[in-house]
Amino acid sequence: MELTLENYLAWMQDFAQKIADKKDYLSDLDSKIGDGDHGNNMARGLKAVSEALATKPADLTSALKVTAMALISKVGGAAGPLYGTAFLEMAKLSSKTVDLSELITAAAAGLQKRGGAQAGDKTMVDVWLPVRDNLKNSQLTSEKIEQAVNSTKQMEAKKGRASYLGERSVGHLDPGAVSSGYLFESMLQTGVIK
Repeated sequence: MELTLENYLAWMQDFAQKIADKKDYLSDLDSKIGDGDHGNNMARGLKAVSEALATKPADLTSALKVTAMALISKVGGAAGPLYGTAFLEMAKLSSKTVDLSELITAAAAGLQKRGGAQAGDKTMVDVWLPVRDNLKNSQLTSEKIEQAVNSTKQMEAKKGRASYLGERSVGHLDPGAVSSGYLFESMLQTGVIK
């Protein structure tokens, strides 16, 4: 499973479209346990990513860096720095390897370091870690992504704004986990994984 510039561009284009389509749903989820702007923030960020990638970066490393910078500068709240860090970690490693599993492993480690979240804290990490593990075993499916996203519903938030709600955060999906689910669904649908 190698990440190439071509399949990466297709992946990001599909992800941007998913976020645009689901923007209101993501903000609605966020209004229940956050500040209600995750969808709008992500849509603004992915629009910036699409515009930056339209100039056709020279190589995969440049494309990943451009993505990271657009997300960090355009996505408000915690999501921008977190997603940006994930793509920045992939960019750093991509000059040495284009193995998708290794890139996602580096991204997940960067996410955890940046946000301090562990599995079970009801964050996007609860999607990134199972995806990382399933990629290593070449067993990633839509069902497994959906399962990881849905697992956040019964968790109590330990990080971010949702953590202020304590037990009242139980019963709601984590918006960052849902947007991460879209990211990995796009990765499957655009054939990044053969």
